[in-house]
Amino acid sequence: MNRRVKAAPYLFLTPAIVLFTLFLALPICYTFYLSMRRVKVSGLGLGKGSRQEIFVGLDNLSAAVTDGELWAGWLRVLGYGALVLVVMLGLALLFALLLDSAHVRLARFSRIAIFLPYAVPGVAATLLWGFLYLPSLSPLRALLDVDFLGATTVTYSMANVAVWGGVGFNMLVLYTNLRAIPRELYEAARIDGATETQIALRVKIPILVPAIILTTVFSVIATVQVFTEPTTLRPLTNTISSTWSPLMKVYRDAFVTGDLYSAAATSIVIAAVSLVLSFGFLRVVRGRAFGEES
Repeated sequence: MNRRVKAAPYLFLTPAIVLFTLFLALPICYTFYLSMRRVKVSGLGLGKGSRQEIFVGLDNLSAAVTDGELWAGWLRVLGYGALVLVVMLGLALLFALLLDSAHVRLARFSRIAIFLPYAVPGVAATLLWGFLYLPSLSPLRALLDVDFLGATTVTYSMANVAVWGGVGFNMLVLYTNLRAIPRELYEAARIDGATETQIALRVKIPILVPAIILTTVFSVIATVQVFTEPTTLRPLTNTISSTWSPLMKVYRDAFVTGDLYSAAATSIVIAAVSLVLSFGFLRVVRGRAFGEES
């Protein structure tokens, strides 16, 4: 009987372990395997045995790390990410605080309206905005003399799509945390003479810090992996290159040029950068978020 009780947790964990192994662990291992291989072409590359897969060790990773095209993509993503993170998380926090205000009206309708863009698939949302950006179709062009897909504005146009789609999700996370705060804290602050603005700044935001950090980490990871917006807008303009973002370079190498080995190495570099940024940010703020020493 005791053996059955001890084995029960492992039995319940088995489906999760199997899924983790099949869909995460094995693909990661295979990616590492591909990153250490390369096709060697002999002669003209014709005939049997003219193309052989050989082991090259860390050569592909070394080439990916020193690839100027990849790092140029990182710089573009860095500017894009700084814009998206500040605006998206700032608006999410503002909306969450407004919806949690004691004097707010139509709160349920407002929550749904703000969250609704998140329910629109990324490709569909980007296409919708893309048609609004096109000079020949956009009603905005009659009001604003701006080329939304120009070389100097296309990053802002892509950031607008990401902000439009991401504010609702982050707002809901923050708002849910606000609703979990005991109302007695607010009443005590009001008895002490605090205004709604002071309550938001001195009570609500400090309590929300762990949730803000959580949404920031998720947003950093999503920003590093930006792919949908530039790929979907690319057919509409010539200002977005095929390697605008690191993931776009992986796609080009794997499915356009057919170099799976370089694509695998670049994927590992992207994963490493994502981990460094995410865990680096958590290490800096973990004392404030989780009460730990940094």
